[in-house]
Amino acid sequence: MALQIYAYMAHKGGVADDTTLEMITAAKALDADASVTAIVMGSGADLDAVCTDVAATYSEVWKIGCDALASPNAEINRVLLARVLPEGSVLLAPNDTFGMDLLPGLSIKLDTPFIPDVVGFEGIDGGVVTAVRQEYSGQVSTHVQADISGGAVISTRAGVFKADESKSAGGQVTDKSADALEGGAPESSRQFLEIVEAEAGDVDITKAEVLVSVGRGIEDEDNLPIADELAEAMGATVSCSRPIVDAKWLEKARQVGTSGQTVKPKVYMALGISGSFQHLGGIKGSPFIVAVNKNTKAPIFQVAEVGIEADILDFMPALTEKVKEMKG
Repeated sequence: MALQIYAYMAHKGGVADDTTLEMITAAKALDADASVTAIVMGSGADLDAVCTDVAATYSEVWKIGCDALASPNAEINRVLLARVLPEGSVLLAPNDTFGMDLLPGLSIKLDTPFIPDVVGFEGIDGGVVTAVRQEYSGQVSTHVQADISGGAVISTRAGVFKADESKSAGGQVTDKSADALEGGAPESSRQFLEIVEAEAGDVDITKAEVLVSVGRGIEDEDNLPIADELAEAMGATVSCSRPIVDAKWLEKARQVGTSGQTVKPKVYMALGISGSFQHLGGIKGSPFIVAVNKNTKAPIFQVAEVGIEADILDFMPALTEKVKEMKG
């Protein structure tokens, strides 16, 4: 029997997150025969805009809107989702900061298993799913089994499942607000204050089409000019992972990740970057990823189109020379 899957849509400013296109792929990887319904929660004109966008990818979209959803509050979302999700349904959602807040408590409300940060599925046998997760910063893959025949809550890692960009569903939007609000709007002990945007810098990496991104493998601040030279030769912009910012070698505005900037380049070169889910969460739009790392077990290789086992301090000068040579 096919699963009944619901996909929670992340969005901001009336624009659906790129994980919208990944969720449908994740759902089909879980169960190719499942019916998949998108759930969009929010308020005002932004909500309508997102629903219209999402309907291009999902055949059915549930819209849940009320004033209480004008600002992010997982406590409220949990109550409303628990009211509308049918018994036995499987909910997929992005493993982002909001998802980490929303989903564990929701699984308790629904009395279903919770499988966080999934990077793959290996099939279902008798209602028992085998999901793949990563531990120890991606150094170890674990296979987790759970009986989801009675429903489940599952979060998936951003950037792992290939985005479905066909946008040919022509879906129907159904307003479920009245069902969700039956019994009144839920109260919350939280008070929304503000959203703090990542600080701006001299360089806007969010607009770059090609990024040369460095991580721990750069080893020393004095080696950064090697990356600068490569980026200049390629017509790229230099970005980095969090350890480089923590060491104060580059400014915060150049950091890619959930605690830094969200980027959508056409080409992303990850140099000496392990590829933690926090870093990958900042890479959107399915870029062509080239990963260079000495550690063959680095999780970045699992999402890269091209993986190269090498010391980046040897690789970067060689590539720079080759690029200059090709340019004549």
